[in-house]
Amino acid sequence: MTDMTPEYRSMLVQMMESQAYRELSAAHMFGYGLRFVPDKWMKFMVWHIREESEHYEAVASMYRRFTGEEVEPRVRERLAGKPVPFAESWIELAMAQFLFDRGGFWQLREYEECSFVPYRDVVRKIVKEEAGHQSLGEKIVVEQCRQGAYDDVKQALFEKWLRLGLLSFGRPGTAGNRYAIEHGLKKRDSGECMKDFVDDIRPAVHAASLRFPDPASLKMELPSDIDWS
Repeated sequence: MTDMTPEYRSMLVQMMESQAYRELSAAHMFGYGLRFVPDKWMKFMVWHIREESEHYEAVASMYRRFTGEEVEPRVRERLAGKPVPFAESWIELAMAQFLFDRGGFWQLREYEECSFVPYRDVVRKIVKEEAGHQSLGEKIVVEQCRQGAYDDVKQALFEKWLRLGLLSFGRPGTAGNRYAIEHGLKKRDSGECMKDFVDDIRPAVHAASLRFPDPASLKMELPSDIDWS
C-alpha cells in the first residue's frame, strides 16, 4: 500500500510482533513437552514443533521486509515478560494443544481477508497447515479424560488452558479492535471470536466430562453473552 498511514503501519507492526510471539512461544512450549509424549505420538509432535518454527520464520521474514529490522529481540523481550507456561505432563500438553493451539488458530482466521496482502498470504499459509492440530488435541484429551486416570487434575488443567486459549484473542471492545476492523485488517471484534471458540469446544468439553468455570474465576475481560452451558 503506497498510501499507508502511520496508524495503519503501527497496527501492522503490532500484529506481526504478536503473531511471531505466538508461533515461537508455541514451539518452545511443545518442545519442552516432548519429554512427556508417548512413543505413538512422538513423530506427530516433532513435526508439529517443526511446523510452528517454520511459521515463526515466515512471520519473521515478513517483518524483516516490512520494517528492515529483526523481530526476534521484540519476541524474546515479550517472552521474558509474558512467558507461556510449560506443560508438565502428557495430559497437560494435550490440553494445551486442544485449547491454546486452538485459540491461536481461531484468532488467526480473523485475518484471512487482511487488507495488507503480505500478511494475508502468510496467515492463509499458516491456517491451511495448522487446520488439523486442534482436532487431534481434542481427540487425545477426550480419550485420556474418559479413561478416568486424570479425574483429580483434568478440571484444573482445563480451566488453566481455557484461560490461555481465550487470551489469544486479545481484549474485546478495544479501540485497536475497532480500528483493525474498520481498515480491513481483521474481520470481527475479539469478543465475537471468543464466543465462537467456546461454541466450538463445547462438544469435546462435555465428552470429556469437563465443565466450564464461573467466568469471573478466569479473571479476564469477556463478553457478557458467552454461552457457558
